Parts: sequence; C-alpha cells; structure tokens
Amino acid sequence: MFVPKPGQTDYTHARWAPVITCVVTHSGKILLVKRSRRMRLYPGFWNAIGGFLDDAKSLKEKVEEELKEELCINKHDILSMRFGEIFDADDPKYRKTFVIHPVLVRVRNKKITLDWEAEEYAWVTPCEATKYKVVPSFRISLKILFPHGTV
Repeated sequence: MFVPKPGQTDYTHARWAPVITCVVTHSGKILLVKRSRRMRLYPGFWNAIGGFLDDAKSLKEKVEEELKEELCINKHDILSMRFGEIFDADDPKYRKTFVIHPVLVRVRNKKITLDWEAEEYAWVTPCEATKYKVVPSFRISLKILFPHGTV
C-alpha cells in the first residue's frame, strides 16, 4: 500500500495521474525492465523506467531520482535527456488516465543494479522492444522518442 511522504500527492484513487517514462539508451540499445509481480500496476509487463510526478521536483530532477532509485545510475552517468511530446493513455482496467511524459535518457554505460520494482532487464533495439509484453502506452512512447525507429 502506498503511503505518501510529506509533500507527495497520492494518485491511487485519482482518475488522472501524471507519470514519466524514461527510456534509457546506450550504444544503440534501449533498456527494458520486467515489472515485479509485487507491483500494483502492470505486474509482469516490460516497460521503461517510470514513476509518478507526485511532488514539486522538475522533470529533470524526477528522471535523475528514478534512475538512481531503480537502476543505481548516478546523475554524472547521464549524458543527455530529451523530453518528448506529452500524451494521455487511458486504461479502463485501472480506471485511470495516465498523462505520460516520455523522456529519452542517454547513459554513459550499461552498468545497472535493479531495485525491487523490476525482476529482470534486457538491452534491446527499439524494434525488438515491441516483441515483448510491454505496458500499453510504451509503444506510443517509442514512436514519439524514435520517430524513425532507431536510437
């Protein structure tokens, strides 16, 4: 059960929820993580690194925070960030519309350490990523971040 920290917004029962989808890239590949079976939303699905925009931090700060928390990637290992067009993704199963902020994050190396939110990971091409059981909105994020299909 989610318990918000001071200053955090709880989107558990909200109809709309802003989130980031951080597509991490290195040497022409992107990182996919398989969401833990303990996750409330989309357990067992593959996705990029993500999180709710539930406090007053900037998008850049949230990207840095999520990469540190979920992958142990420090901000000095982030080479660049490119923010894509924001879009809405309605999911009737969860009775929620996610306001998705896709971000392409280029990192210095492939070294990561997963936290409890993911069970496994794979470095794949954007085209290969579509063959995985991904969360519904992930394909839209890829189209926005890779309009020509390549990193």
